[in-house]
Amino acid sequence: MIIRSKAPLRIGLAGGGTDVSPYSDIYGGAILNATIDLYAYASLEPLTNNKIEFCIDGTDKCIILDSAKELKLVEGFELFIGVYNRVIKQFNLPAQSFRLTSYIEAPQGSGLGTSSTIVVSLLGAFVEWLKLPLGQYDIAHLAYEIERIDLNMSGGKQDQYAATFGGINFIEFLSNDRVIVNPLHLKNEILYELEFNLLLYFTATQRLSATIINEQVQNVKDKNEKSVDAMHNLKEQAHQMKDSLLRGELTKIGEILHFGWQNKKQMAASISNNLIDSIYETALKHGASGGKISGAGGGGFMFFFCPGITKIKVARAIESLGGKVQPFKFTQQGLTTWTTK
Repeated sequence: MIIRSKAPLRIGLAGGGTDVSPYSDIYGGAILNATIDLYAYASLEPLTNNKIEFCIDGTDKCIILDSAKELKLVEGFELFIGVYNRVIKQFNLPAQSFRLTSYIEAPQGSGLGTSSTIVVSLLGAFVEWLKLPLGQYDIAHLAYEIERIDLNMSGGKQDQYAATFGGINFIEFLSNDRVIVNPLHLKNEILYELEFNLLLYFTATQRLSATIINEQVQNVKDKNEKSVDAMHNLKEQAHQMKDSLLRGELTKIGEILHFGWQNKKQMAASISNNLIDSIYETALKHGASGGKISGAGGGGFMFFFCPGITKIKVARAIESLGGKVQPFKFTQQGLTTWTTK
């Protein structure tokens, strides 16, 4: 018996950063994101040898540990061990023996929510195997707590909910860890047109999001007026994006993205750099009407709204800067688990 799971990565269309505490706790945050057909996978095979094996597929990174109710963290396998330890502790389970392998279709640090999506897929495998009584909100919140509290990793709350629920969602982040996921039920022609006009581009660089997020957090704690006002504007951007999509007013999307990008750069100094600025300016020069970096910033993926038939022209121009266009489609399905023989 083998247990499988997969969870989709996401692009953050608007409101990025307002899901991060303490901003979301004090002011309330709002995000509009969409999952795409790039996935984090997990495969779990029960064993009977009192061993626990963790493997990162596609690499030679594997560890074998003695089965125990609590495992010590091992560098490179923190997400695996964090999920296992929390599941065993929260549900008061005996020590387990299994082999757990993960695989992801995008590099970590790329701004598509990779780490959180891995956690959701790993957690999903345990939910399927052990028949844990967890619904979608429970899984997303538990994934958040594993990553942000148990493992003390910097970041927000949106990625865990996007990966678990899937689709295009307007997500509200309120005080006391309250989260409301509002799915946007768009007409197919709106969804197809949005997909047609969006260009996803990998800058061929990666970044440590924790540094950027920690600066953003400190700016809120210090009540840095410029940074906090920018976050207020990004929350408003999420509302603007939601309204435009629901009304089918796609001609406004580029302008809304550009408004958000100008404000996002005010949240922390390291969100943009010379390369990112050059890519952005080149895209606009060749027909894009707006865009942004996906995730915390500093590198990874960017995306642009290219109206009309400008997408090919923009793609050729920005690929000359060393990155690569990534084909994608939106997906409506979130975390999926199944068992096979």
